[in-house]
Amino acid sequence: MRQGEAVFVDSGAWIALALSRDPLHSQAREQWELLRGAGAKIHSSVPVVIETFTFLDRNANRHVALAWKEAMYKPGTVRILPCELRDLEQSWEYSRRADLHKLSAVDATSFAIMKRARIRLAFAFDHHFAVVGFRLVA
Repeated sequence: MRQGEAVFVDSGAWIALALSRDPLHSQAREQWELLRGAGAKIHSSVPVVIETFTFLDRNANRHVALAWKEAMYKPGTVRILPCELRDLEQSWEYSRRADLHKLSAVDATSFAIMKRARIRLAFAFDHHFAVVGFRLVA
């Protein structure tokens, strides 16, 4: 990873960071520290924020979900990218691909958003990001 490189953070990485009981928590913390140390420009998206908050709220509790949201919204932490209609339209193309079995709609929109924003590096534990050509930090 290059110093100051843009990185897109997926729901799985956010969840692993937020939940100490998550099996990927230690790996996520280590990767997060490396990203922060390299001055990575952290990005995520509206669909990822909604998916992550909902997961934390339902699988932990509202306090955990709100604490994650507060930490993420600290100035300079993460830039939240919108999901535009053209991103949604482009995401359907990923859903048609046979090599992306069980692809979530949020991941498909993430690919479109990353492509539009010219972000090539993903902090994700989902192999689909690599299948479509993004580099993984985790």
